[in-house]
Amino acid sequence: MALRGAWQLQKLVLSFSDLGGSSRGIRAFMESHLPAFGEKNPQLDVVTQLIRGQNPHLKGLYRNKNERVICVKNMDPEEVLLHATRLRNSLGRKVVKLKTRHVAKHPSVQGTWTTELKF
Repeated sequence: MALRGAWQLQKLVLSFSDLGGSSRGIRAFMESHLPAFGEKNPQLDVVTQLIRGQNPHLKGLYRNKNERVICVKNMDPEEVLLHATRLRNSLGRKVVKLKTRHVAKHPSVQGTWTTELKF
């Protein structure tokens, strides 16, 4: 995703094994979908990395020095493409868990409404 006109994902690393059966989907993705994905995203540096004896994964390196790793073990090429586009579309920020479901700048003086409120 672009933040102020600049894409946040700089580099996408595809790690796979040439012998492992769990890397079958990512190898098929590299043959069929990766050339078109690279042409559609010229701002992105796509690198393939051969790692034997480990499960395949996608690693996204962002401008804010964060990285996200997604395991693509035993996935179809379409699912790998879906995860690659999700990495491209994300901003690379850390996920922050909210303390409450309701977030407001100015909380109510009277208190928040609940279903157990009795009149």
